[in-house]
Amino acid sequence: MRMDKKIERLLSKPKDYSFDEARSLMESLGYRLCNKGSTSGSRVMFYRECDEHKIMLHRPHPQSTMPAYAVKQMIEALREGGDIDG
Repeated sequence: MRMDKKIERLLSKPKDYSFDEARSLMESLGYRLCNKGSTSGSRVMFYRECDEHKIMLHRPHPQSTMPAYAVKQMIEALREGGDIDG
């Protein structure tokens, strides 16, 4: 899927947005997934080295669909990082 399609899908705030989709988009934007350690549980960090921007998300479980609040937080964090307009 092209980058603009990935961003467009995220911005539509779909109810079925998966963590795998989030990870794919983040990696396309230059972030890498970092677990915060063996005690981090479902909390994960996406980190982009070039500008040291960090985005914290909860990995949903047992399902892979992200809750609406997490999608909104991801959009806000990407806007703060200058990755998407708005």
